[in-house]
Amino acid sequence: MTNNPLTLLSEHACFGGTQRFYQHASLEIGLPMKFSVFLPPQASTGPVPALLYLAGLTCNEETFMTKAGAQRLAAELGLALITPDTSPRGAKVPGEADSWDFGVGAGFYLDATQAPWAANYRMESYLTAELLPLLKATLPLDAERIGLFGHSMGGHGALTLALRHPGLFKSLSAFAPICAPSQCPWGEKAFTGYLGADKSRWLAHDASALMQQSASAPYPGGILIDQGLGDKFLADQLHPELFEAACAAVGQPLLLRRHAGYDHGYYFVATFMADHLAHHARQLQA
Repeated sequence: MTNNPLTLLSEHACFGGTQRFYQHASLEIGLPMKFSVFLPPQASTGPVPALLYLAGLTCNEETFMTKAGAQRLAAELGLALITPDTSPRGAKVPGEADSWDFGVGAGFYLDATQAPWAANYRMESYLTAELLPLLKATLPLDAERIGLFGHSMGGHGALTLALRHPGLFKSLSAFAPICAPSQCPWGEKAFTGYLGADKSRWLAHDASALMQQSASAPYPGGILIDQGLGDKFLADQLHPELFEAACAAVGQPLLLRRHAGYDHGYYFVATFMADHLAHHARQLQA
């Protein structure tokens, strides 16, 4: 794909594989975008399955790779890890850096339809129509074995993109996802700004609503969600019980694990990372 050359910013040996950080000129976003890739040792001999991880509010393409502790087990399992940034950078939209939960670092993994955000805030199309095809064409990744997971806002992104793009992702999980963004303050703020005031349009980006609309279980192998009960955002922002009910209504297998004492941060994510990688490895290698 000569229109999107990758610029390697740095490369680091890591558990027998390589940790890389890239930048490229995104056609969908209209700006340079950064992302990170961990390639396990097995990638030196042929294509490997890959997991796309979507990070949460205020994070970037480095957060997961430096905090989640995923590379060691990913190397053992032969899984590549991909983490994009969480929003465009440098769009110069007025007010885009005024708050931590909207604008820069808070793209919510959708395509904005409202001015002035619609021109650059196109994270859904960027990920599904540009970044993944680009990486499949340029790196030793198995295009038929791609899994998706994420944390918080990125958990919302993982659940919604997996449901909105059937067949693109073979496995799915999330850490403390925003499960019903049309019914929580974070989602209401983001959806009003990016999608407009018509709440009926919000449901197309609400994981619980999307699951309710499924004719059958979209992930028969099961979805894994971990949620800390010490999470200060649980009651007002996350609503896993609504996604749980939606899955039950359509017969979607869901393992929703609730953990006493764990909060919303990366100590929680790192604690259960091995379980998520194993969950994906089972489905991607089946």
